[in-house]
Amino acid sequence: MRQLPFLFMLIFMLACSRQPEGNIITVNGIIPPQALGKTLEHEHILVDFSGAENYHPENYNRQEAFNRILPELEKLKHHGVQSFIACTPQFVGRDVVLLKNLADATGLNILTNTGFYGAQNNKFIPKHVFDMPAEAIAAFYIAEFEQGIEASGVRPGFIKTAVDRKPLSNFHVKLVRAAAIAHKATGLTIMSHTGPALPAFQQLKILSAEGVAPEAFIWTHASDEEDWTKLVTAAQMGAWISLDKYGWDEEFLKGEVLGYLKKQGVLDKVLISHDAGWYDPNQPGKTIQPYTPIFETLIPNLKANDFTAADIDQLLIHNPAKAFTVTKRLISQSN
Repeated sequence: MRQLPFLFMLIFMLACSRQPEGNIITVNGIIPPQALGKTLEHEHILVDFSGAENYHPENYNRQEAFNRILPELEKLKHHGVQSFIACTPQFVGRDVVLLKNLADATGLNILTNTGFYGAQNNKFIPKHVFDMPAEAIAAFYIAEFEQGIEASGVRPGFIKTAVDRKPLSNFHVKLVRAAAIAHKATGLTIMSHTGPALPAFQQLKILSAEGVAPEAFIWTHASDEEDWTKLVTAAQMGAWISLDKYGWDEEFLKGEVLGYLKKQGVLDKVLISHDAGWYDPNQPGKTIQPYTPIFETLIPNLKANDFTAADIDQLLIHNPAKAFTVTKRLISQSN
C-alpha cells in the first residue's frame, strides 16, 4: 500500500510526458526537445507536382519510393543527424505511412505537417478550399493535430503553408489567418514557404493581428531575400529565419550570409537546411538531390571563418529544438 502514492505519481508523470505541449511531435510519437539532436529543418522525401486535382497517391509504388530514398537517408548517420523535418504538404506528396516506414528503418526522428500549400498560383489547393473561411480551414488543421492524419494515428509536428513570392492575395491572407488560428489552438509552429521579405512581413503583420507572436513563424526560403538587413529585422522581431537552399547553390555554401547574421548577433534565430530530396514518382529515374552538402562543404567553410562548434550546434541542434517545440507563442494581452 505504501507504494501506491509512488505508482500514482509515476503514472501522472508518464501521462504528462506524452502531452504535446513543451515537446516535439514525430511520426512515431512525442519526444522531448533535447532528444531531437542534430536536425535538418527543411527537407523533402516524395513530391508529386501533378496538382491537387490530379493528385492520386495510389498512382505510385510506396515500396519503390522507400527503396530509392532509404540509401540517401542512411548517409545522414555518418554526419550524426538524428532528426529530419519532412516539409512536403498535403496534395504535394505527403505520405505519412512512407515517412513512418523510413523512420522505423533509419532510426531518424521524422516530423510531418498539416496545412495547405498556396504557392505556384494555388495549384495544390483543392477547389472546395477556396470558399472555406479561415476558421474552417483551421479546423481541418486542428482535427489532424487532435485525431491524426488520414486514420494513420500519425500527428503533424508543425503547420506548413505557402504563399506566392509577391504581395499576398486575399486567399493567401486567409491561409495565413487559418495557420494563426490553428497555432492558437495547438501550439504548432507555422512554417511558411515565402521567399522575399515583402510577403514575410505581411504574414508577420497578420499573425500579430491574430495575437500570434513572431516566434511562432518560420520565414522559409529567407535565403531568397537579397537584402540581409531584412533578415536581421525579422530575427530581432522574434521570427525564425530559414536558410534552406544549401542543396542547390554552390555560392551559398560559402556561408557568407551566416557570417553576416553571426556578426549581427541573431544566429540564435537561424535555421539551416538543404530543401533537398524530391523523389518524384512521375520521374522515377531523376536523381535525388542529396542531403549532405551542409556537412561536406558548408561546415568546413564556416569553421575556416571563425565559426565555433558551439555556433554550429546552435544552428543544427539548439535552434531546431526550440523552433519545433509545441507551445503557444502568443502576444501578451498587456502589449
